[in-house]
Amino acid sequence: MKKLLMVVLASYAITARAQVHESQNFLYLNSDSVIYAKRIIFRPDFSGFWQLQADSRRISPEKVKFFSNENGFFANTRRVTFGRTAEFAERVAEGKINIFQEIPYDEFLDDRAYRYGGRPEPVINLRMYYNKGFDNLKKVNYQNLKNDMADNPESMDMLAGYRRSMNTSKILYAAAGASFVAGIVSFLVKGNDMQKLSHTGFGQSSMNTKGPNVTGTLLFWGLAAGLGVGGFVVHTSGSRHLESAVDVYNR
Repeated sequence: MKKLLMVVLASYAITARAQVHESQNFLYLNSDSVIYAKRIIFRPDFSGFWQLQADSRRISPEKVKFFSNENGFFANTRRVTFGRTAEFAERVAEGKINIFQEIPYDEFLDDRAYRYGGRPEPVINLRMYYNKGFDNLKKVNYQNLKNDMADNPESMDMLAGYRRSMNTSKILYAAAGASFVAGIVSFLVKGNDMQKLSHTGFGQSSMNTKGPNVTGTLLFWGLAAGLGVGGFVVHTSGSRHLESAVDVYNR
């Protein structure tokens, strides 16, 4: 009996997912049930907490897994960020793998299709989230994507390139930081604290102090700048590898 009940529940969940009509405005609840509405409004109340309203019906955001309205498709990030209140990220790339990004709320733009209008979509980065279909969100990172894109060798190659680039950029940034610190040390330490010169003809002795090692400092700081720029270029290239891996998977 227990096995039969589990099969029935699983079948219900699959049916609910299969029956979602994304061309309409809808709320997809944590229970895998779907609520359709002519108008879905998403905005904070007077105390700053998010509120969802489907036509005249108020829905607790904590119960909503996804919702779609005229402004886009959004996912609740509470489960992946372990936040106390519901926060939503917008889907910025759609396919076998969907990419989501948190969007700052602007009450003056709430009812308009303003996001990314006429602009390229943002480069995929580790501050974003992703999922497949209506599955739970996951954070964008190497390990998660490696597991979920294992069935596509070309995407895996690009993902490996992303990891190499990230490791190289970390080394370059660390070397840049070390060079910058070395420059500061070189600036503070004098070549010779003090040198005594021979007595003058009048029987007086003179002292000569050397200033900071400016040349060495500039060399170290120039090296730090070069390494920092190199790290940034390699990091940006790695981000493109990550984006390409998802694009290839979504073909």
